[in-house]
Amino acid sequence: MIAEPIPPAPAMTDQDVQDALVLLHGLSEDQVFGIKELTRTLGLSFADAALHSGVTSHEQLAEALQWIRQRAIQQDASIIEKALRRKGNSRRELVVWEGPKLRPSEQLIVAHDSLHPRSESIRSLATELLMRTRNSGGAVIALLSPCAAEGRTQLAAELAIALAQLGRRTLLVDADLRNPRLHTLFGAQNDVGLTQALEGHDVRLIGIEHVPQMALLTSGPLPPNPLELLSSTRFDQLIIEWRRNFEYVLVDTPPASKSSDAIAVAGAVGNVLMLSRADITPFRALKEMSRKLATTHARTIGAVIGNF
Repeated sequence: MIAEPIPPAPAMTDQDVQDALVLLHGLSEDQVFGIKELTRTLGLSFADAALHSGVTSHEQLAEALQWIRQRAIQQDASIIEKALRRKGNSRRELVVWEGPKLRPSEQLIVAHDSLHPRSESIRSLATELLMRTRNSGGAVIALLSPCAAEGRTQLAAELAIALAQLGRRTLLVDADLRNPRLHTLFGAQNDVGLTQALEGHDVRLIGIEHVPQMALLTSGPLPPNPLELLSSTRFDQLIIEWRRNFEYVLVDTPPASKSSDAIAVAGAVGNVLMLSRADITPFRALKEMSRKLATTHARTIGAVIGNF
């Protein structure tokens, strides 16, 4: 017998339910596929099909629906301010991680405390991005902010972890070739990284402990010519390779007011998530960064205001 349908939350989609169940209760790819088959053959919603299949209990579904409702309530106060919709979704081959797996530092709260308010905010942002880049396989996004100490690097790391926790194959790239910090957040050696890849050597990706869908590409040693490397055709080739192997690629950049590196990266990857810090980022610096971005073909898919 088919279970009695559960009333959905306002504006709830099947994808919202799927993402919540994957995040909270670890549904596997095979389980999701089976549930989707039921939605097609029986005409059920994802929630009702999950119950009918026996994969999800009433209690688990209720928890997922409550999580979605709570996220909707908090949406107005979300750290994401705006985003544009994109479509697309294609399956890519898995990449084999190289090197020992790294443990995220305690500073990356989303990796250690799923109930922390910051973790909820990061997951909310990750889910927003999933909704707005759905069916756009291989989304490469540069994180840009005007100044230093605005939380850009930490947001890049935590957002990458959250996307990977949602089952998306995610690559985190440190393209700050002037003052890189991502390797410190994961306790990684930085002797080999993006610099060597841009110079034509093999790319060395590092896996993350307890986050099997995520990989890190550190910056590598500081080069004498970062802007030249980031403006090269080799960087364009790397971006193509990343799109083939990952669903999401997040690229950290230097402060846009300090060099032209971030604008060059934005133009190459095509998608930008802008970051500013409440009561810290000068409006003039943010406006100047927006003016420079307008000279590229990059599209701003979201704007984030950090309040913590």
